[in-house]
Amino acid sequence: MIMTGDLFYWVLDISILGTITGFIVMILSRVRRFPRFGIYLLWSLPFVRLWIPIGIASEYSLLSFISRYTTKTITIWEYIPGPITLPKISMTNFIQTAQNYFPIVYKTDLLRDIFSIAQTVWVIIAAATIICMTLLYIFTKAELKDAEHIRDNIYRSDRVLSPAVYGIIKPKIILPVNIAEADLEYILKHEEIHIRRKDNLWRIAAVVTACVHWFNPFVWIFLKNFFSDMELACDVGVIKTLEENDKKVYAASLLTCSLGKTFYASAFGGAKTRSRIENILSYRKLTLFSTLCFAALFIAVAFTIITNAVGG
Repeated sequence: MIMTGDLFYWVLDISILGTITGFIVMILSRVRRFPRFGIYLLWSLPFVRLWIPIGIASEYSLLSFISRYTTKTITIWEYIPGPITLPKISMTNFIQTAQNYFPIVYKTDLLRDIFSIAQTVWVIIAAATIICMTLLYIFTKAELKDAEHIRDNIYRSDRVLSPAVYGIIKPKIILPVNIAEADLEYILKHEEIHIRRKDNLWRIAAVVTACVHWFNPFVWIFLKNFFSDMELACDVGVIKTLEENDKKVYAASLLTCSLGKTFYASAFGGAKTRSRIENILSYRKLTLFSTLCFAALFIAVAFTIITNAVGG
């Protein structure tokens, strides 16, 4: 049973853990040679960390190194030696203001009262933020209800500034009325990749995560970077199918559609346009060796980040 203040104690704890993980991904995203789709996948690690406090314990975890100096590791479950060896499950505790856990017994009554009040404030604002975002989503879809159907799942509306995919179960590509026919092929390729990757679903999951951790300013920075890296990864998916001469045309199409920005829709233009154009024009296909090296690096980074410290 979760006592007063216990839930926020662990939310605050995993928010710190998610922040550390998010900064690692942000640093890796600055490495231009790192495949953009790999960076996009790496953003799943902060997402997991911002929701799940427990994990498999490993001496090779980044948290095993950190726990030597600043954290306490709580062993949740440890295997008993037998015919089947199962891993140890642990939880990293950054806050360390409690004497005992499950339920939490705080070191002082003042700390208990502070966490009790903080939990009430956190629940109210998180709920209000999620409700506001939900209403925004509903109102946005309602405004596009009268969009003109062109063909298949492609529509046109004078209410959008940039092409974008709206919806999750039956996604629609909404085009602005003044879209140039020459840009249409590239735009549709881009949006179809968003649909295939279920990017709008991950957008909503990311927004809800930010609402839960509304008190952490870094989470909102991560959200913005996640959206940008989503678009960069989508751009790479498109230019892989293009000839060398078509890259400049695709970049020009992106520039003409650089006004649209929205939380819930995957827009063709609207996320760090300059960076995306530079990425498009400088893109080079990876060799098999480079692909294998990056895959190994991805697995190593994911393992060290997603595992927890070994309990003492």
